[in-house]
Amino acid sequence: MSSKSNMSRRYTAEFKRDAIALVMSSEKTVTEVARDLGVSPEGLRGWVKQAKIDRGEGPAGVLSTAERGELVWLRWRVREQEATIEVLGKATAFFAQDKMR
Repeated sequence: MSSKSNMSRRYTAEFKRDAIALVMSSEKTVTEVARDLGVSPEGLRGWVKQAKIDRGEGPAGVLSTAERGELVWLRWRVREQEATIEVLGKATAFFAQDKMR
């Protein structure tokens, strides 16, 4: 059995930023830097890719971290507003029935 855990670790924004800077400034591969830091090469590669996107160096149509955050917030607002509209619709129907009596 492996000594590695299947649970994903959480890394601070500062750690990620420093790891990305190390990849960008060194002549080592992402895999070598990941091994040195004790992180997953796939994870580090994803951090570097997202950092490039956030700097505007990614492919067209890919969302930056800020845009993703805004999208999540907007979807939450839509769900909240839909729930409010549903409640108001039920209240309107209730009071309309009550007025008919």
